[in-house]
Amino acid sequence: MQQLILGGARSGKSRLAERLATETSLDVIYIATSQPLDGEMTQRVAMHRQSRPQHWGLIEEPIELARVLRENADNDRCLLVDCLTLWLTNLLMLEDPERLSHEREALLNCLAELPGEIIFVSNETGLGVVPLGELTRRYVDEAGWLHQALAERCQRVVLTVAGLPLTLKGPAL
Repeated sequence: MQQLILGGARSGKSRLAERLATETSLDVIYIATSQPLDGEMTQRVAMHRQSRPQHWGLIEEPIELARVLRENADNDRCLLVDCLTLWLTNLLMLEDPERLSHEREALLNCLAELPGEIIFVSNETGLGVVPLGELTRRYVDEAGWLHQALAERCQRVVLTVAGLPLTLKGPAL
C-alpha cells in the first residue's frame, strides 16, 4: 500500500507515519530528504533520529527520490519518506530549473511499479494565505500539484491535525 500523510507543522504527521510503519511489521527504511544546513535544522534532524527505532535503516537523499525508491522498494519492506515538501524545496533551490519537473515525473511514474509499503509525509501548505514572494508562491503551487498527483495514486491519504488523523481516501485508520 502507498500512503500519503499530510498535515501542517507539528501536526503529528511524522509520528503517525512512524506508527504506521511500525505496525506493518516489515523492515523499515527511513528516507530523509532534509539537508541540515543550519543549527535549527540540525536539531530537528536529531530529534527525529531519537524518536525512530534504532533498527530502522536510514537513507539520506535530498534530490533523487525516485531512484532511491526503485532501488529499495521490496515486498518485505516499508519505505517511509519524510518529507516531500523538503524534497520539493531542495529541487526548487537548484540552479537547473528543469530538474524539478524531471524528478517529480520520475517519482510519479515509478509509483505503480514499486512493491511493498511506502509512506510519504508532506506538509500541507495550501490552507493559509497566499504568500507575497514569487518563490514562496511557486513552492505552495508545486506542493499542491504534487499532493494532488500523489493522492490520486496512493491507496490511502490522511490529513493530520492536532495529532488526530482524518482519512481522506482509502481504509480508515
